[in-house]
Amino acid sequence: MFMLTEAGSFAQEIKKSRFIAHAGPVATEEEARAFIAAHADPAATHNCWAYRIGPRVRFNDDGEVGGTAGKPILQVIEGNALDHVVVLVIRHYGGVLLGTGGLVRAYGGTAGECLKRLGKGPIVLRTAFSVTCDFNDMAVLKARLLPLPGLSLDAEDFAAEGAVLRFSLPADRLEPVSDLIRDLSRGRARVKVEP
Repeated sequence: MFMLTEAGSFAQEIKKSRFIAHAGPVATEEEARAFIAAHADPAATHNCWAYRIGPRVRFNDDGEVGGTAGKPILQVIEGNALDHVVVLVIRHYGGVLLGTGGLVRAYGGTAGECLKRLGKGPIVLRTAFSVTCDFNDMAVLKARLLPLPGLSLDAEDFAAEGAVLRFSLPADRLEPVSDLIRDLSRGRARVKVEP
């Protein structure tokens, strides 16, 4: 499976109707819905979409004949072996009916052309984890951990007894990073994998 490495758009005219596709990588269903809301055109005749995030797939025909818009978009996503992706295809009706076959080709084709133009890469599973540490250890942990490739500091929380640092990184890097944290803190810092 692959994921998009960038977001992008593609537009074409088919029998006087204008089709505009927007596609992008997403991590959650909430991100997919936000992407759709941000790119949808309320003035358009139809805003049809599909997304796939792991086992969760959703699609919407937005008033087009059932199965002629959202499902072809989803089939293009699956045909490209993509995951964690959302595709929105907007249609501005041009006055010529396309028929069910024409709609399937128009929506699927526009989505396919959009995806073809975007960069793709292998899916990298990430793991979230927290580090509970003393204030004395926090500076050295951040100084040594933040430069590590693929690691990101997602949040910091402070309490009277110390700090909780929340990180994410590629899943295959968790064990060596956990060992490094224990070494740097001389066993004082606690690592907890987040659900």
